[in-house]
Amino acid sequence: MSIRATGTIPNWPDADKDKEKKQPDAAASIYYVAYFKKGVRPENRPITFVYNGGPGSSSVWLHMGAFGPKRVVTADDSHTPAAPYAIVNNNDSLLDVSDLVFIDAPGTGYGRLIGKDKEKAFWGTDPDAGAFTDFIAQFLSRFGRYNSPKYLFGESYGTTRSAIVANKLADDKGIDLNGVILLSQIMNYDNDIDGVAMNPSMDQPYVLALPSYAATAWYHKRLPAEHQDLKTFLKEVEHFALTDYTAALQEGNAISDAQRDATAQKLHDYTGLPVDYIKKADLRINGGEFEKTLLGDKDLDTGRLDSRFSGPTMDKLSQFSYYDPQSSAMSSAYIAAFNDYARNTLHYGNSPAFGDGYQEYKFFSDAIMKWDFSHKQPNTDFPIHGAVNVLPDLASAMKHNPALKVMLNQGYYDLGTPYFEGIYEMKHLPISRELSNNIQIVQYESGHMVYANEKSLTQLHDNVAKFITQTHSVPAPATK
Repeated sequence: MSIRATGTIPNWPDADKDKEKKQPDAAASIYYVAYFKKGVRPENRPITFVYNGGPGSSSVWLHMGAFGPKRVVTADDSHTPAAPYAIVNNNDSLLDVSDLVFIDAPGTGYGRLIGKDKEKAFWGTDPDAGAFTDFIAQFLSRFGRYNSPKYLFGESYGTTRSAIVANKLADDKGIDLNGVILLSQIMNYDNDIDGVAMNPSMDQPYVLALPSYAATAWYHKRLPAEHQDLKTFLKEVEHFALTDYTAALQEGNAISDAQRDATAQKLHDYTGLPVDYIKKADLRINGGEFEKTLLGDKDLDTGRLDSRFSGPTMDKLSQFSYYDPQSSAMSSAYIAAFNDYARNTLHYGNSPAFGDGYQEYKFFSDAIMKWDFSHKQPNTDFPIHGAVNVLPDLASAMKHNPALKVMLNQGYYDLGTPYFEGIYEMKHLPISRELSNNIQIVQYESGHMVYANEKSLTQLHDNVAKFITQTHSVPAPATK
């Protein structure tokens, strides 16, 4: 039914122009795996470009966990035992509705960076988006897919990237997309619940994270009162977060004792955290503190990317959780599964390269430690050297192409990019109400990697497949 293509698209300088140089200042090759359906004309077959985030992550997670033809089986909310791992046919692959191109970020996968300025040239918000934009344009040219319905699918930091790439494709390349599909969104980093401790006076992240804290406490049965229905409970928490909790935080250190006590008690009711702890935290608990404290009496930390998970605490006296039990629970399975799949099915990675004698697939680079988060927003003269905010980029893409559709998918148990944060950001895009009708939002009873839960994976597939099917149409036959 399908054929696959693997390889790298280089961003090497022209050899003739650089004869005098032994090595260019910076260049990259970007690795991809593409799956095409045979015997279908390009205009009749959508193509979706898929990538993870980090920044500095390969696309292995979406490839082997969500939408590729094979997937690795992992435990739902506990540590997956060591190898051998089950690699099975993926009944929820998106290949039933779209060709897929899994793209590894510069410096990951089998791609490589070269040149003395290689990291500076690619490891930053804007250069990374530029590299992805160029890659997509080159790919469309190489494989003759300019007339196909086109989609972006980004997860986590990949949603940040998608906002910029969607706008750059339209504005710089003249390429309109049919849809942008977002999974576990963060677009305004002032809303980051992990970074808020270093950004005092920014209270909004606490408000937006509270419903995810409540969902986590509900899952682990840490609430003082029983709530049967999760969604009904979360609607109540969302209302409190936007009203009484917001009002209390805005009082700052002028808050009255009565308001502090009432707010702390309500936070206890919704999170299960001790009232005294909440008061000591000044009603403000960041992500790492919550992950360390919720199950602290059991010497367990909850997961960050999926708070259904838990694991032994590393340091009983620490204020924060030092690791993510969810990542520890399944990373080995993904790494083993992709290495097996790449070498034994794709037959890629076994030949000598770069003088190493073998090709190492890099699941992560150390980009995040060296990342330049400055960003030049559309229609501005200078980059902003503060918290990244790409909401103007997505808004610009939607204004360039008013037919562009956007789909946001979120997990209730995601403490890395809380679901209520994504809702808030979508509601605060600088666009008209008419354009906001182009946005669809869906939640799942899972975490950051929604697809790590099999039931949620099927729901995610069905929702995304429906979105793609409804946002492209077969062109009418040409007439003379």
